Amino acid sequence: MTKLSTATLAELGSGIAVPSYDRAAVRSGIVHFGVGGFHRAHQAMYVDTLMNAGEALDWGITGVGVLPGDRLMADALHAQDCLYTLVVKDPDGTMHPRVVGSLVDFLFAPDDPEAVLAALTDPATRIVSLTVTEGGYHVNQATGEFDADDPSIQADLRDGAVPSTMFGFVTEALARRRTAGTEPFTVMSCDNIQGNGEVAHRMVGAFARLKDPDLAAWIEAHVVFPNSMVDRITPVTTDHDRDVLADSFGIEDEWPVVCEPFTQWALEDRFPTGRPPYEDAGVQLVPEVEPYELMKLRLLNASHQALCYLGYLAGYRYAHEVCADPLFTGFLLGYMDDEATPTLAPVPGVDLTTYKQQLIERFANPEIRDTLARLCAESSDRIPKWLIPVVRHELDAGGPVRRSALVVAAWARYAEGVDEDGAPIDVVDRRKEALMARAAEQATDRLAFLRDPDLFGDLVHDERFTTEYVAALDSLHEHGARATLEAWEKQA
Repeated sequence: MTKLSTATLAELGSGIAVPSYDRAAVRSGIVHFGVGGFHRAHQAMYVDTLMNAGEALDWGITGVGVLPGDRLMADALHAQDCLYTLVVKDPDGTMHPRVVGSLVDFLFAPDDPEAVLAALTDPATRIVSLTVTEGGYHVNQATGEFDADDPSIQADLRDGAVPSTMFGFVTEALARRRTAGTEPFTVMSCDNIQGNGEVAHRMVGAFARLKDPDLAAWIEAHVVFPNSMVDRITPVTTDHDRDVLADSFGIEDEWPVVCEPFTQWALEDRFPTGRPPYEDAGVQLVPEVEPYELMKLRLLNASHQALCYLGYLAGYRYAHEVCADPLFTGFLLGYMDDEATPTLAPVPGVDLTTYKQQLIERFANPEIRDTLARLCAESSDRIPKWLIPVVRHELDAGGPVRRSALVVAAWARYAEGVDEDGAPIDVVDRRKEALMARAAEQATDRLAFLRDPDLFGDLVHDERFTTEYVAALDSLHEHGARATLEAWEKQA
């Protein structure tokens, strides 16, 4: 057994790819907020690919964690010189382990906020990238405006506050760069949000206006926020993953990452202070990201929501189990073909029919073992961004919303916190109490769940949608998820 570190790279087996470049020669050029599995399977992997080709050695990544839970990641990475193993899993069980070395440091902000600010204000830092999750942007789902009510945001808005959030660090670093005459960095969002760069632009700008209107004006004039679309299924790392890596390849890695073979990144090419040559690693540099992001959000991400609640209620616990069931795959393809696809413009270079079939095949990869619990988590940050825009488009166009209404009803049924066998469901959501309280009222008010304007706006007043929704919710309560799906597909 070999514990992963710089000193032990040469001891790893020949079947394990390791950095071919001298990591001592790598210099940080990117500071990244939100170093989780996805960042390490995606953006960091692309940079590592470039470095292995002898490029981008001045674009190493300094990770930053601002949440209490990030201490575990800091400890794990520091113990192995910020190296980690990325394991790509083919559907046939073949595994491809690779040690990634593009992450050169990890800063746990609560321990040393000034170290984070020093990294952000270093002239060598030309990109600040983000995977802070959909909820990390503090967007009011109904109004689209910045929600400043969170106590951490309020704390960062106080005069003289030591930053504790991404917003606080980014704006304070930009203020210091402005004072020093240092060019601003580019802020690159890599989260699953439509117009993620523009969302980051608006939310950072809104925070800055509350903090310092003059700084906000300077940010508006000088800081660039490119949009991007990112895609790679990356489940939460489990102890089983660690054990398999140790048993099969002899690597002791405190926090490896597992992922599917597929990866895609479409990125708006707006980087006034430079960027890595991403195109050499397969990134699609495009003038307009929207067609790609809408394709991904409304087909892949919304389909994850379409399978997770119904699948969980029907007794499944993994995505691949759901996608081995023809009833569920038929429902998913029906949603994609009849409701989501009509909302999309043509996507350059993509055959949508092929893409949709590939999605089912990706979801069905048994080696990924993506849990439905993960897909069901933080739904209040997902459904309003991924599925509700499809609903509104179809309502405006007079199109079908039957399957989408069933998905929302399944979420409402799931939020009751008890499955069809009476076992408790652990609802994971930052709005958990409010969601479960509304779900508990459904016995006497079947529209109670839809009456949250922050999630659904005025959708509760649309009779065509509520008729489908109530029918779905009643059927889920009376007949269960599987029988409801069977009935829905017969009537489709």
